[in-house]
Amino acid sequence: MSLFQGIRYFLLPKRNKKRALKTILGFFPANLQLYEQAFTHKSIINEKEDRSQSNERLEYLGDAILSAVVAEYFFNRFPYEDEGFLTKVRAKLVSRSFLNKLSVELGLDTFLETSANLKRSKSIYGDAFEALIGAIYLDKGYESCRRFLIDRVISDYIDIDGLIEKEIDYKSKLVEWSQKHNKKFDYRLDELNNGDRKYFKCSLLIEGKEAGKGEAYSKKKAQQLAAEQFFEEYLAKI
Repeated sequence: MSLFQGIRYFLLPKRNKKRALKTILGFFPANLQLYEQAFTHKSIINEKEDRSQSNERLEYLGDAILSAVVAEYFFNRFPYEDEGFLTKVRAKLVSRSFLNKLSVELGLDTFLETSANLKRSKSIYGDAFEALIGAIYLDKGYESCRRFLIDRVISDYIDIDGLIEKEIDYKSKLVEWSQKHNKKFDYRLDELNNGDRKYFKCSLLIEGKEAGKGEAYSKKKAQQLAAEQFFEEYLAKI
């Protein structure tokens, strides 16, 4: 746990900001501005005269880096497992709800600067974590991102065995949710070709509106991923 958890990051002097980041990252940042951008939510931009960038672009970059590192980690850790297994465990680790929880455990919720009027949803913490990965990549490069995620995040905060054992049937969960809230849902499937292999794109429609998407080599898996996205991302926004 960071010694600086519970302290507002943006209220710290510059020297202490670097120390606070080191407790999480394991190294002193070279370009502090990148990390301050990573912790700047878009809601604050309208309140600043300089119109400095929010963390959205860094979040986009960090999402890609995170996915690559996690994919490589599971590829090496489970050399005899197939593509379906690797995709499933990676999806669990990079899911929005998991990243939200992880971000708070790291203490990033107190680093994030938002508008005072913003009602903080848990999803913004996972976004900040991805933006932090983007900042590390630009500041220190891919290898530093990889070491941070494997040595300081996965090793210290994630129970991989427990993560694998935890399986949620999101399709069944969706049926229960729709009955409870009297909502109609449907799956729209498109069959496509990836070379010699067919795969499926699925859109989950709630009351006729798209609420989740998934891609897989089986219809059932694509539907499962679309339902999972609905619970992990869409519901967090409403």
